[in-house]
Amino acid sequence: MKWYEKCNNNCNGVIISSRIRLARNLMNYPFPNSIGDYEAELMVNQINQAMFSANEYTNDFFELINMQEIKQVEKMAMMERHVISPHFISMKRPTSLILSKDESISIMINEEDHIRIQSLETGMNLSDALDNANKVDDLLSEKLTYAFDEKLGFLTACLTNLGTGLRASYMVHLPALETSGQLKFLLDAVSKFGLTVRGIYGEGSEAQGSIFQISNQLTLGVNEQEIIDNLTTVTMQIVDQELVVRNKFLNERRLEFEDAIYRSYGILCNARVLSSKEAMTLLSDIKLGVELGILNIIGDKTINIFELMTCIQPANLQKIEMKNLSLKERDIARADFVREHIANLIK
Repeated sequence: MKWYEKCNNNCNGVIISSRIRLARNLMNYPFPNSIGDYEAELMVNQINQAMFSANEYTNDFFELINMQEIKQVEKMAMMERHVISPHFISMKRPTSLILSKDESISIMINEEDHIRIQSLETGMNLSDALDNANKVDDLLSEKLTYAFDEKLGFLTACLTNLGTGLRASYMVHLPALETSGQLKFLLDAVSKFGLTVRGIYGEGSEAQGSIFQISNQLTLGVNEQEIIDNLTTVTMQIVDQELVVRNKFLNERRLEFEDAIYRSYGILCNARVLSSKEAMTLLSDIKLGVELGILNIIGDKTINIFELMTCIQPANLQKIEMKNLSLKERDIARADFVREHIANLIK
């Protein structure tokens, strides 16, 4: 089972997932932005060998993917599933990906840094994500020499990652705050705590379906636990505000609130054409409606809205259909897919 197939309601569904990313570079190699192809290939092979040599854990749990050998649509699909970064897709130099079978751990080799270890967990679970990332980091550090300075910590291609090299983030669903207009003020305030808010796919991406990523900006002068504690404290305040606004909508505008959610459900059950943006907005309403008990799942049936949101993205939709689709064909296939998975589930 993939990590996103296990998403459940945590903090009333506001926190979808937790992510840890560690940035590491090797001694004796230039940083990726200035490394040549020959040295890059040597470095990639060295890291691959370090990960897989005589280790039952890695050989049973991970697979090695040569990014130059897979199609662009597969790369895009992995990005949509949050396995790799948008930046990694565009790399022309030698790169590889080491990926766990449930896609919860990915190691991007020769991205912005030589090594990017990413660990994902569903819900509010940064501690397990950090434990898993550190386990991989320890395996690699036994056989590789990292670029490290006693004062600056881990040396990275971007100065903002110096120190721990750790980025922690929560993926959150904030439809009530976004609708009420309060979100902008909250997001402006988080920067005062050394945090930043980005879109659904991280840096440079836009929010879709009211989904955002909240992550730390500071990595130097703080330890891993301080980063996680600060991020969690601020995120929980945002979660609390989201729940307050949801309850306010229910108490003060219940009829209009329910009407909007039922209209979204009606469109999803009957639409024959759906753009990605429209589908994400409508599914966001359904997620909110289910969590608030406005929409009730029939019997013992289950529905994972975030999994649906992942499957309807352009590249993953083409993988499901097992063929390339034009924009119009994708919109038709998306509507068919959503109807199939959401109709007759909710009363």
